[in-house]
Amino acid sequence: MFATLSDRLSATFKNLRGKGRLSDADIDATAREIRIALLEADVALPVVKDFVAAVKERARGEEVSQALNPAQQIVKIVNDELVEILGGETRRLRYAKSGPTVIMLAGLQGAGKTTLAAKLALWLKGQGKSPLLVACDLQRPNAVNQLQVNGERAGVPVFAPQPGNGVGDPVSVARESIEEAKRKLYDVVIVDTAGRLGVDAEMMAQAAGIRDAVRPDETLFVVDAMIGQDALTTAQAFLDGVGYDGVVLTKLDGDARGGAALSIRQVTGRPVMFASTGEKLDDFDVFHPDRMAGRILDMGDMLTLIEQAEKAFDQEQALKAAQKLSGQGGEFTLDDFLEQMQQLKKLGSMQKILGMLPGMGQIREQLENFDEREIDRVEAVIRSMTPAERANPKIIDGSRRARIAKGSGRSVSDVNGLVDRFFEARKMMMQMAKGGGMPGLPGMPGMPGAGGAGGGKRISAKQRQKQQKGKGARRSGNPAKAAQEAAAAEKRAAEKPAANPFGIGQDIDYEAAAANLDLPKDFGKFLK
Repeated sequence: MFATLSDRLSATFKNLRGKGRLSDADIDATAREIRIALLEADVALPVVKDFVAAVKERARGEEVSQALNPAQQIVKIVNDELVEILGGETRRLRYAKSGPTVIMLAGLQGAGKTTLAAKLALWLKGQGKSPLLVACDLQRPNAVNQLQVNGERAGVPVFAPQPGNGVGDPVSVARESIEEAKRKLYDVVIVDTAGRLGVDAEMMAQAAGIRDAVRPDETLFVVDAMIGQDALTTAQAFLDGVGYDGVVLTKLDGDARGGAALSIRQVTGRPVMFASTGEKLDDFDVFHPDRMAGRILDMGDMLTLIEQAEKAFDQEQALKAAQKLSGQGGEFTLDDFLEQMQQLKKLGSMQKILGMLPGMGQIREQLENFDEREIDRVEAVIRSMTPAERANPKIIDGSRRARIAKGSGRSVSDVNGLVDRFFEARKMMMQMAKGGGMPGLPGMPGMPGAGGAGGGKRISAKQRQKQQKGKGARRSGNPAKAAQEAAAAEKRAAEKPAANPFGIGQDIDYEAAAANLDLPKDFGKFLK
């Protein structure tokens, strides 16, 4: 969503590289580019003014003038200010001290409240809670049925005593749900309310009635991050009419500019608490301002990636694979490789995973064109192999490759490519597991082409031969003169005494020297 903003900011910072000191003109030019980038991203004008003013004030301060790298210091300032307008610190849910915690969802129709209710319930279930979904959207056609289907997918019960489709009283349903939760010992109640295509008095009155009936511990305003500046108008209207404690951003995986999402917290004073980034029920997580700022500035989001990996990866399998790569638990086979790929699939879309790595904004086009089915094709090739072939890929000859290609529906070249990539990947991972560094990068330990401890550049075979020959003594191009120089060199060599490897120009009594070493009595047998 923030691709346009991210690209524009990256281009701005690139112009600052290599400058040992920033002048006022540099700071003004940078601030102007940042202002344009934010306005193009649809960030609210008051927010842009405050943001740029804060960046300019800090950029002219001592923290930049005394910095070793002023350009990096500007990036840090922009990152800090982005974190600030996004909310500063991560806001967590507040749970009730006694009785069930009541969470009420409010927002316009189409913002994704019903789907988000199921996502939130699944997330709470993963936190060890026992949630109950409540169908209070009795206006929209099939809203109750949609919540029931999503609740079943999430494995969460749904309280829906009224059929909906314009039938039933949502306020009484909300009131009855609290008694139902107490009776069946549910510790969290999530109330899904009705929305409208626009803000109107009837919707506000109904939301306020539900609020008064259940007295929620948390009221969350659900906003579609793709609707632009209208999100701010709606957010302010709900704040004045119903009131809420936090904001949930949906459809963050869309291609809109998304600047309104950056503005909501600054305009309303309410923090963004959760973010929905896809259609699957598990495409949902806590909103971290610092991590979102890192993504916008193309610095990656390694913490979220690590958290997702910890949830998806089997620790025992990962430990076994690590032991094999370090040479302690046998050889790393294609079976192990297949297990790792299956665990990788649990993380979700490869585009999202790779997008969390630093610097991936520079190859965004390649990421967008990444074929998610490539992992399935690799899995099909490996599963077409026999157990012996997976355990020892070296036995896969031409006839075996033809059989594997036929069985997997792929070409022989695909099989060849997979086997070759497997050997290269295993070699690289084994070297990294043993602490040898990453092969292929000059200057790193244990790499081809590394020029000693400090690195160096690769040289050709001819250059290496020349270096091995050394410079030596220069010979004249005149044959007569060259013969005279050779005769003089031979005469000097004959007059010069033989070099002693243990001393120059002195005789050494080796037997006396050995006696002075005071070696053990039985040590002499090792010298024979």
